Amino acid sequence: MLLLTGATGNIGRELVRQLDAQGAEFRILVRDPDRAAGLPGRAERIVGDLGEPATLPPAFDGADRLFLLPSGIGIDHTRHALAAARAAGVRHIVHLSSFNVLGDPMPAMGRWHHERETLVRACGIPATFLRPGGFMTNALDWLPTLREAGYVLDPAGPGRYAPIDPEDIAAVAALTLTEDGHRGAEYTLTGAETFTLAEQVGVLAAAVGTGIEVRPVATPAEAVRFRFPGGAPPALAEALVEGFTRMRADTVGLRTDTVERLLARKPRTFADWCTAHADVFRRALGIRPGTSGPESSG
Repeated sequence: MLLLTGATGNIGRELVRQLDAQGAEFRILVRDPDRAAGLPGRAERIVGDLGEPATLPPAFDGADRLFLLPSGIGIDHTRHALAAARAAGVRHIVHLSSFNVLGDPMPAMGRWHHERETLVRACGIPATFLRPGGFMTNALDWLPTLREAGYVLDPAGPGRYAPIDPEDIAAVAALTLTEDGHRGAEYTLTGAETFTLAEQVGVLAAAVGTGIEVRPVATPAEAVRFRFPGGAPPALAEALVEGFTRMRADTVGLRTDTVERLLARKPRTFADWCTAHADVFRRALGIRPGTSGPESSG
């Protein structure tokens, strides 16, 4: 029996879909059953919260493999999940971490994930660590400014990275959960192409069928203030400023062939992702879905 945490997020939803298509036996731990309404009905749902240890035993009972995707910036959720996993006799954990743990020096976001990895290693249950880079779905963060005035803020300038489709992360997670030979492995996952943010916007504009303005941001701190006009928690704000600063400085971009090696196919391209999600951006820009013209007033 597989137990999935984080099943209602970008990766988790796709992992549920893929495991369901494979006919795997699994259940999902959810805090809010309504958020799981669109998931395949065959998936067993257990209501619980990684922040409340007393709610976890029913979800973990009988599970032998765990997909661990803790939320937030602390380690309590990880600690609670591992305690429940040990008590239930879980034999393998696939833990979603981040490529930020590879930083030298390690950034704040990397340290948060590193602390979680350390807990997983110390728990005594064999584990596989998945360390994805930036997600293609991060482009959805552009929707507010696209709705406002048809532009995208660029805090990264010349920085490059290789975005990965969450579907590919989910495919690797499904593989490592259901196939032997991955215990103790550490997989850094990226897409196959590196982009600046402006280049990504150009790919999106081609898919949508209209030009999109890119507005450079003078400093990473300005980008954080724009994203959180009411103010971000200090630890998060500092981590974001640090992250944007590092992004601007990396003009090469980390890229691996791990997805292709594991899945025996090329990673999904950003152009394909943009095509699949073009109507979401068209609506934000006031363009009729499926066209490149303005939204009709009827």
